[in-house]
Amino acid sequence: MENITPFKRTMIVIAVMTSAIMVLLDMTIANVALPQMQGALGATSDTITWVLTAYTMAEAIFIPLTSYFSSKLGERRLMLVAVSGFMVSSILCGQAQSIEAMVFFRIIQGMFGAVVIPMSQSLLIAVFSEKERGKAMSIFSIGILLGPILGPTLGGLITQNMSWRWVFYVNVPVGLFCLTMIYLFVKTSNKRTTVIDWPTMLSMAIGIGMLQMVLDQGNQLDWFESRTIQASLILAFVGLAFFVHRSFKTRSPVAPIWILSNRNLALGSLMMAIFASALFGLTAQLPMMLEGVLNYPVDTTGLLMAPRGIAAAITLIATAKFMTNSRLKWMVGTGALLCGIAGLIMSQYSENIDFYWLILPALIQGCGMGLVFSSLSAIAYTTLKPEHGVAGASIFNLFRTIGSSFGISIATTYQFRSSQEEWNSLGQAVNPYNPNLQQWLSDTGQTLSDPTTQTILQEQVQKQAEIIAFIHTFTFITALFVLIIPLLFLLKIPKQSTNTASGAPAH
Repeated sequence: MENITPFKRTMIVIAVMTSAIMVLLDMTIANVALPQMQGALGATSDTITWVLTAYTMAEAIFIPLTSYFSSKLGERRLMLVAVSGFMVSSILCGQAQSIEAMVFFRIIQGMFGAVVIPMSQSLLIAVFSEKERGKAMSIFSIGILLGPILGPTLGGLITQNMSWRWVFYVNVPVGLFCLTMIYLFVKTSNKRTTVIDWPTMLSMAIGIGMLQMVLDQGNQLDWFESRTIQASLILAFVGLAFFVHRSFKTRSPVAPIWILSNRNLALGSLMMAIFASALFGLTAQLPMMLEGVLNYPVDTTGLLMAPRGIAAAITLIATAKFMTNSRLKWMVGTGALLCGIAGLIMSQYSENIDFYWLILPALIQGCGMGLVFSSLSAIAYTTLKPEHGVAGASIFNLFRTIGSSFGISIATTYQFRSSQEEWNSLGQAVNPYNPNLQQWLSDTGQTLSDPTTQTILQEQVQKQAEIIAFIHTFTFITALFVLIIPLLFLLKIPKQSTNTASGAPAH
């Protein structure tokens, strides 16, 4: 990109990051509105989850195509098309009158939104000098972290005070602002001749699409007991195997998985997938505990989710200037340990915790997330050639997207099954021969034959089982954060490089 003034660079940063945050919010903003959507659209508890599944499937399929679309349309035109399509499909989602229409429009929304994230990252890198790319990655990381973390907060406030349809309509004024800014200030094109490899594209779409299907619907359909999940997993395996083989053979710009032959990009992408699994698993489970067990209202739950994002943003801003090659591993390791410490605190939760014990680990974990995310984004590009910038960004973000789906799916399944096991275990203690139960009955003046007593005991067993299950889940998520640390020893980060440690290669 040509030399630009500080003012123009600031405008470009505002344009691309607002676009990215708008798209990222839609990954989680609709979660809290699902019950209201279910009634309005005449959906069942099984079908309403497709509002989320359709979006993530489309996004996962189209993120790897960013490099191809960029070379075909040019970066400026691609951003204009993507933001316009996302805005129009958001209007259509808000207008949907049936679950079938909503799912269809969410697929379109995910298709257009998919390319915005890697393109935003690529454009940010292009407008910062090598010495300032730490700042670029920190800015990008703020958007990536704030979007999914603050999504439930904004979604809860909108749903509580307006209507679930405004969860989608809110994208219209934001989208118009983004389009105006991109049109006025983003001038880069980098359009070049390219040819699509259809076997690569189709196998990628089948493989990633079916994998997303397994991850998003697995728990709902009882995993491998379902023929649908079995068939989807087989198709995912076959499609992905052919896709990887074909990508390395043809080195096609369509879903350039072959670029993972770069060691740091491969390890950085893997660590990002693990990190995203932990982050999104946590953001999916915590609201369930706050609302379902502790009985907080939707808007309060949303506000209690905010400290993580705020702490992450402050950490990213404060540490941007310290990002150098020699410090990247230490920053990731420190961040992972902070996330682990916060997880240990959360593993001590009970039904009597107050706001302090909810906010303290959130702040610690937010600081850790800020350190991990920005540093991983930098690590992935330390040895990548400049001409592979968009390709690297698309694959890196693909791993983030698939990792987030893994995290939500695994955490949800783990919590559900752990809750069942604990319910069975605790339920066995509710019998006339338990001296502790007899003491409680004596102290409260109740009898085990009383239906009211049985109801109270059943509710308490269910509540305690869920609390223990959430504790087990938070411990599992903590292990995922810490799992990043051993992988740091496999990295080889140069002390000096034409592509500095602070970011991706320039265009």
